[in-house]
Amino acid sequence: MRLDQATWQEVETYLERSRGIIIPTGSTEQHGPMGLIGTDALCAEKIAEGAAARAEAYVAPTLAYTPAAFNMAFPGTISVSEPVFETLVSEILAALLSHGLDHIYFLNGHGANLAPLQRVAENFARANVRIRSWWDFQTVNALRQAYYGDWEGMHGTPSEVSITQAITRVIAPGPATAPPEKLSPAFIKEHAGDRHGPPDQHRRQFPDGRVGSHSALATPEHGRALVAAAEQAVAGDYADFLDMS
Repeated sequence: MRLDQATWQEVETYLERSRGIIIPTGSTEQHGPMGLIGTDALCAEKIAEGAAARAEAYVAPTLAYTPAAFNMAFPGTISVSEPVFETLVSEILAALLSHGLDHIYFLNGHGANLAPLQRVAENFARANVRIRSWWDFQTVNALRQAYYGDWEGMHGTPSEVSITQAITRVIAPGPATAPPEKLSPAFIKEHAGDRHGPPDQHRRQFPDGRVGSHSALATPEHGRALVAAAEQAVAGDYADFLDMS
């Protein structure tokens, strides 16, 4: 159930049985030759809506303007600073809390959101906040490993491209047909959470936008399977969150 498609009376009735809400968070940034600029937001939103339908929960509008400074050398990327993002999220949480929605479940699709979301959560002692990325779950990662192995990489991943292929459109691989340079475990560890360099340096290092990800391995069939696994996992995790807090 989408909050933006509900009436205030419907929300008031919902509050009689639940104080929880799911907030998808993504980004607006390049995702390589085959990846849509809205990939992170599209993936988080799709999975959040499916999980919410299973859990009979509301889903807030997706937060798609988020920190993505390292990709600003690629046309179409829109990045906001971490302080601006944190202020926006803080005011959203304050508004939800004022209505009694004090169990906030963030479903994330963009690594650079994690640190600022955690900082906001730590400042809201009155709220119960859980932050999950859609790829955090064992059942989802088992599929990612089976489909792509080390070629999942870090950005413009075949798993997220598969999801957007399943829910929007398929873009021919073109220059993404050839695999990119494979990443070392040390690089992946050092750059987790999208800790990448300045925009110009990042584009020189990864000129087509992919970061160790072989996007051409993506298929809509994979996307549908990944969405189904993630929706089920998130719905279960959200139910546990409500029960435990």
